[in-house]
Amino acid sequence: MEFRFMQIQHIMSTRVVTVELDDRLEVIKKIFDASKFHHVLVVEESRLFGVVSDRDLFKALSPYIDSTTETARDVATLNKRVHQVMSRKPITLRPEAPISEAIELFLDHQISCLPVVDKDFKPVGILSWRDILKWIKATQMPPATSA
Repeated sequence: MEFRFMQIQHIMSTRVVTVELDDRLEVIKKIFDASKFHHVLVVEESRLFGVVSDRDLFKALSPYIDSTTETARDVATLNKRVHQVMSRKPITLRPEAPISEAIELFLDHQISCLPVVDKDFKPVGILSWRDILKWIKATQMPPATSA
């Protein structure tokens, strides 16, 4: 199917990890350390409020965490709250939005993911530009040939 008409619900990840506004950054660090996720969605009463990327976490934590030179001050950065570092009011899409709309949003804004929400603004998925590239490779490109 042509990408202009394909809906993002067919290629988005439905494995969504969420945290709450007052969770500590230590919670997010554990999630990123244990998984291949690059984004967690921030919710309050199941509604989306923000996004924290692995880059956001990297900027917020001391670079000496988990090193031999780690100090109590470095460890204290893990006690910051999610709401202090999250991106607020994220750009979102509904599951039935076409992939072409997602591509436009990725190109027009400096974002690396699009939370997918239902009519009540509850997260139902997440879409990254990598998801789009994987779908294009799988459906729009001829198989690579060996030389």
